[in-house]
Amino acid sequence: MMAAAGDPIKPPSRLLLLAEGRALWEAGAALALWPLLQLTPRGDGHPVLVLPGLVASDMSTKLLRRYLEGRGYDAHGWGLGRNLGPREGIEDGMTAKLEALHAESGRKVSLVGWSLGGVYARLLAARRPQWVRSVVTLGSPFTGSARATNAWRVYEGVSGQSAEDPRRMKHVRPTPPVPTTSIFSRSDGVVAWRCSLEEAGPQSENIEVIASHLGLGAHPAVLYALADRLAQAEGQWKPFDRRLWGPLVYPDPGRAE
Repeated sequence: MMAAAGDPIKPPSRLLLLAEGRALWEAGAALALWPLLQLTPRGDGHPVLVLPGLVASDMSTKLLRRYLEGRGYDAHGWGLGRNLGPREGIEDGMTAKLEALHAESGRKVSLVGWSLGGVYARLLAARRPQWVRSVVTLGSPFTGSARATNAWRVYEGVSGQSAEDPRRMKHVRPTPPVPTTSIFSRSDGVVAWRCSLEEAGPQSENIEVIASHLGLGAHPAVLYALADRLAQAEGQWKPFDRRLWGPLVYPDPGRAE
């Protein structure tokens, strides 16, 4: 469930994979910069459903959800244990959770998905757009080769399914019919960054950060950008303005490779 075959995109290098250890530093930086991260506009209380990455659980998104709660959002984990791929009951469980949050609040739900969780978020938005306010993905492989990651073997091992999943990907690959942001890093050691490139459009964009894959959910630049995106009122979406912090924090995602 990663992407289509036949694309020449290759997985990140071994050097980038080894550099994933910097995720611990990135989480520490977020805590150190916590006061600065309060500069984003406060949220309007709408529900946000946060979906974890492959083999991860809601514990992995705890800091992210804590930050969003502090900024005024009703943030929720997915409540389905470890993410072991789209096994039996998972898609129904996510859909039920999304429907319940929408019904209880009477408002549309923003979806935030980390890695494989972002693939799920796009799938949910494609199938239930009437319940979804926006989608933000973090290092998610929604285009390119199914094997352009360093996690495809793990995916096949824990899910019992092939990484080639054209049935689901036909819903995931097109830009969802709601405001959509892809946050990615060219130094991602797990997912080839080109697999996370969204086609920029009237309500879709890419935001580049300098981060590890495993640290995306706790990186201060990601948290700031995420809160900025979620704070937009419905029907008033505008692209992210990266000029405030400059290219050392938010490089130009459209620059030459």
